[in-house]
Amino acid sequence: MINPSWDDFLNEEFRKPYFQELSAFLKQEYATKTIYPPKKEVFSSFYFTDMDKVKVVILGQDPYHEPGQACGMCFAVKPGVQLPPSLQNIYKEIQDDLGIPMNYNNGYLVKWAQQGVLLINSVMTVEKGKANSHAGHGWEVFTNHVIQKINTLDQPVVYLLWGNNARQKRELITNPKHLILETVHPSPLSVYRGFFGCRHFSKANEYLKKNGAEPINWQM
Repeated sequence: MINPSWDDFLNEEFRKPYFQELSAFLKQEYATKTIYPPKKEVFSSFYFTDMDKVKVVILGQDPYHEPGQACGMCFAVKPGVQLPPSLQNIYKEIQDDLGIPMNYNNGYLVKWAQQGVLLINSVMTVEKGKANSHAGHGWEVFTNHVIQKINTLDQPVVYLLWGNNARQKRELITNPKHLILETVHPSPLSVYRGFFGCRHFSKANEYLKKNGAEPINWQM
């Protein structure tokens, strides 16, 4: 499940020693434990979003670690799955920011991804019930390289960096055509310390329009 526009970049990464080690680790993990998302969905974000059409990058920490939630796109959940609190808070901020109603019964964010919103987690797999259990095995190197690749694109891109984990990627973003918007994570633990009221969705669209790109339709 990979869009052809990513083929050259991903094939180059897959051949590197760090990714070979990561692959060996994941093969053992999937064979002996319950790992999310399912293998075929790990790279979903690279299937639904064309590299040459990336407009917005949203970076999460790692996939949801409870059954039936993770789908390979950060913050998104599979169709029919109840929205986790962080995604509920994202929807609430969109409603307040843009004045549009959101469908709280649909957290499958393919509509965003197909418009150019790249939804990736810094660590792209996780063991059931163990948040951040696959940190430190190579995914961070991979997603750093993804950000560095996007940084080379000659088009307006907005990065929504929410929480300390995502904000660590800021130093990788140097393209003057790209915009960085930062705030706290949308989780219930921090949402009232700056996420609510950040207006990142209208700010992203204003920047895209100002630079000649179609804005994102955030409504779900």
